[in-house]
Amino acid sequence: MKVLLRNPRRALEVPGPVTVASLLAHLEISREAVLVIVDGTLVTGDSLLDDSASVEIRPVISGGCV
Repeated sequence: MKVLLRNPRRALEVPGPVTVASLLAHLEISREAVLVIVDGTLVTGDSLLDDSASVEIRPVISGGCV
């Protein structure tokens, strides 16, 4: 599967099938620190990703008004 990481931006090829949680553990990324988007849809940690998936991992950014 194609994995696009943001901040810093880089692309990886990772074999599937694998769950989102396993992918993040393999990449040493905290699940609470990122959003995982597969083919344009936000997914949960137990979602299964196959070889044809296009995965984007974005850092969670919070903010607001003061």
